[in-house]
Amino acid sequence: MDRAVNGPRILVVANQKGGVGKTTTAINLGTALAAVGAPTLVVDIDPQGNASTGLGISHTQRKLTTYEVLMGGATIADAVTPTKIPGLSILPSTVDLSGAELELIDLPRRNFRLKDAFTDFQRSPSQPFSYVLIDCPPSLTLLTVNAMAAADAVVVPLQCEFFALEGLSQLLKTIERVRANLNPALEIQGIVLTMFDKRNKLSDQVAADVRSHMGDKVYKTVIPRNVRISEAPSHGLPALVYDLRCPGSQAYIKLAGEMIQREKLRAAA
Repeated sequence: MDRAVNGPRILVVANQKGGVGKTTTAINLGTALAAVGAPTLVVDIDPQGNASTGLGISHTQRKLTTYEVLMGGATIADAVTPTKIPGLSILPSTVDLSGAELELIDLPRRNFRLKDAFTDFQRSPSQPFSYVLIDCPPSLTLLTVNAMAAADAVVVPLQCEFFALEGLSQLLKTIERVRANLNPALEIQGIVLTMFDKRNKLSDQVAADVRSHMGDKVYKTVIPRNVRISEAPSHGLPALVYDLRCPGSQAYIKLAGEMIQREKLRAAA
């Protein structure tokens, strides 16, 4: 695709609140994008390494990781690991990344280590990716700051529950701070409503509230609460591979289509 020629569109999947579906969104959206012919790289920048595990990358396969890239011990090209899904690769993570927080403090350009690594990567004529999805930890740390400093835009998974708007308000303030101090071009690509339960009136109310506050920034597609999505990571598979026909997988396919359409409109503007 054209984006691979011009460099990938880098999207950070972020929310300071845990348990909202960040990793699930990163791996399933990445799978859906790869399936429609947009080669995608998932960057696991969470020390828990859940995106790596969820894409079937064993610990023995994680020889070079995000940690080495941030510390300058490896390039992104060195550390990229193919997954079982055609067109989908991952830059894996291990618990070593938990120590990066302290180690980064004394390094030059500590907020821009990932951005600089991607700048070098995009100079490579063999850079194959149309999209990069960065899966962040559920906190505002130097790891998340590095991700946002490197990204073009933010995809925000937002759980349909009572404190959703409060968490969103905090995240928007964080994005504004990053935009003001580190990355003026950073924008919100879209807000994804996750864990939507159509039997629960609260889900409808939260969705309505978020849409009234954020308007067109909220995707039309919602991700339902679905047990098959929860089961898939234990098999080292995205839900789209584990059970393509389940409602959660179908929702992520629709979400990928909606995201690509937004990107086309943005590029044409």
